[in-house]
Amino acid sequence: MNFSLLTRWKASLPVPVKKETEKRSGTETLDAYRVVLFNDEEHSFDEVIQQIIKATQCSRMQAERCTWEVHTRGQSIVYFGPMSTCLKVSSILEEIALKTEIQTG
Repeated sequence: MNFSLLTRWKASLPVPVKKETEKRSGTETLDAYRVVLFNDEEHSFDEVIQQIIKATQCSRMQAERCTWEVHTRGQSIVYFGPMSTCLKVSSILEEIALKTEIQTG
């Protein structure tokens, strides 16, 4: 390929544009907080599934996945987002004495 043809070809390629969320940084653009649910031997699968749905308004399938992860790995991130919402989610999960923690990342 000769130089002038290569130059014209490169000039015709679209210039990558950063998305608005990529341009900014900081906690206002990132979901810097997450609610971690820990395993216990006191609650049934169905109790945990129902409480996750109540706290996060996720689908039953997603709640089942989180519950299975809690059971097999000992913990699961059940929600990530702003701190104010994490506090609400955590308090709803703790209504039935589930063990949670809000982490930053």
